[in-house]
Amino acid sequence: MVATPIGNLADISLRALFVLGLVDVIACEDTRHTRSLLKQYGLEKPLRAVHEHNEAESAGPIIAQLLSGQRVAYVSDAGTPGVSDPGARLVAAARSAGVQVIPIPGASSVTALLSVSGLTGQTPTVIAGFMPTRAGEREKACQTLAEQDAAVVLMEAPHRIESLAQALSSLGQRKVTVGRELTKQFEEIVTLPAEDLAAWLQQDPHRLRGEFVLLIHPRAEAADPAAAQVQRVLTLLLAELPLKTAVRVTAEITGAPRNELYQLALALQKR
Repeated sequence: MVATPIGNLADISLRALFVLGLVDVIACEDTRHTRSLLKQYGLEKPLRAVHEHNEAESAGPIIAQLLSGQRVAYVSDAGTPGVSDPGARLVAAARSAGVQVIPIPGASSVTALLSVSGLTGQTPTVIAGFMPTRAGEREKACQTLAEQDAAVVLMEAPHRIESLAQALSSLGQRKVTVGRELTKQFEEIVTLPAEDLAAWLQQDPHRLRGEFVLLIHPRAEAADPAAAQVQRVLTLLLAELPLKTAVRVTAEITGAPRNELYQLALALQKR
C-alpha cells in the first residue's frame, strides 16, 4: 500500500519510488492518473485498475498474482490508499489469503493540518472523516460533535463545504482550523470560530474550490483539564451554597484565585 503525494509531487518518498520501481505490477484507482504520475518520476509499469466499483472482484486476480510470486503495489489517486480512498477491501482479501501487506507511508492532509494547529500530542483527537451527505443526518452529526470534548478531524469536498460550514455554525466560538488545497499552489490555512466559517468562505469565491480538511479544536473548558475540574467544583457548590461562599470554598479546595472564581461564578449563574 503505497502513499502518493496529495498535491506537491516533491512529497513522494524515496521508499515509495523504490517500491514502485521494484514491483511487477501496480494496481491503482485510475490508470490514467497513475500513468501520468509515474511519468513524472520516470517510471513505467503494467497497471491494473482497482477502484471502488470493481475492488471486490479485482482482489482475486491480484491475490493470485501475489501467490504466484509477483510483487504488487497499490496506489490511489492521492494520499494513502485504504483510508478515504479504495484499497481497504483489497487489503482485507489479501490478509485473508495469508498475503503480507506492507504500508509505505507518505503525505497526509490529516497529519499536515495537525502539525500547524497548535494542539499538543496530549490532546485527544478523533478522525471522523467525511460527514453524512443528507442535511438531517449532517445536522445530527454536528450536534454530536458539539458534545465531543476531543479535537475532531473532518474531510470535505468543495461542492459540500458550504453546507458543512452552515452545520458547524452551531458550534459557536469553538475554534476550527481549516486546510484548503494542502501542499498545492493555492494552499490556505486559517483558524477561526466555527460560526465564522461560512462567512470566511463567502469572502472569496476561490475558497469554494479544492479539497478541505478541518480540525475542530477541543471545547475550551476541555482543553485544560485543571480548569475543567475547577469549574466542576464551583458548579457543584453553587447549586448548594450562596455565591460568595461557593467561591471561597472552591478557592480553598482548588487553590484558584478568588477574583477569577468570582467572575466564573457570575458567568455560570447566567447560563
